[in-house]
Amino acid sequence: MEWTEVNIFTTTEGIELICSKLMDIGIKGFAIQDAEDFNEFLENKNGQWDYIDEDLMGLSNCETRITVYLPSNNQGVDMLASIRSMLTELKAGDAEKQYGRLEAELSSIREEDWANNWKQYFKPLKVGEKLVIKPSWEEYNEDSDRIILEIDPASSFGTGQHHTTRLCLELLEKSLSKDDVILDMGCGSGILSIGAMLLGAKRAVAVDIEQNAAETALENAVKNNISPELYETHFGNILSDEKLASEIDYKYDIITANIVADVLIAMKDHFVRYIKKGGTLIVSGIIEERMDEVIDALKSVGFSSPEVNIKEGWAAVRFIY
Repeated sequence: MEWTEVNIFTTTEGIELICSKLMDIGIKGFAIQDAEDFNEFLENKNGQWDYIDEDLMGLSNCETRITVYLPSNNQGVDMLASIRSMLTELKAGDAEKQYGRLEAELSSIREEDWANNWKQYFKPLKVGEKLVIKPSWEEYNEDSDRIILEIDPASSFGTGQHHTTRLCLELLEKSLSKDDVILDMGCGSGILSIGAMLLGAKRAVAVDIEQNAAETALENAVKNNISPELYETHFGNILSDEKLASEIDYKYDIITANIVADVLIAMKDHFVRYIKKGGTLIVSGIIEERMDEVIDALKSVGFSSPEVNIKEGWAAVRFIY
């Protein structure tokens, strides 16, 4: 399968805004190159460095860019059109060019090269008190009691590198009880529901609007020695597909939804439909400016006791029903 690599050129100030808008479009994963980040590393690095790779040194004066990969199909075409429209709108309102040139450059890439490109950005990562997330191609030999969660993004997204995922996992770790049943809405790579299973959940149902995400989530579950009988995947839009909505009907102990603010608000009644009394809802993918809007919407349908987890402009919130 062919993929389209899209490099969006901006400034350090534009990264958070554009990433939030990409998530609104439905793009859940992106890689960022920012000279300011690398220069900060050079100033604050620990230890003695005799040599730094020439390619790395090139980052010190690179133009800030956000890279995403779109499938070369109708869905990818629609996403690309949305990206171009978003950039045109931002450029029209940015007379002082605070966000840089706001242009997108494209190139085609084969699936195997796509996977290799992502490998450079995905390293083992400790999350919360109990988990370490790593891809299959990385070794993790540190002597610790942490549970290894092995995730390969393949043609989906969700590696734990983004704040929204880490914030969710931290709240999930605090919320989970042994033998809980979890519903993972917008599952992506399956990282949240697989993490829940490794932490003691009894069963998981993972749902994503994209078929390849549901397939990737199941593959990742099997890699983590989770039986397919205990890890059920579905794809489609529950907001418009009642057949799908009925297939996953159950009163779950925990629901996770790492999506975007508008979709979370639209799904509020579905969360009520699927949550058991006293159950936990964890939502993420929310830029901090819209956090109160999401909280108010979910409180209006009976969710209470919001606990907020914020990191660098992104928010995750835990509720009790």
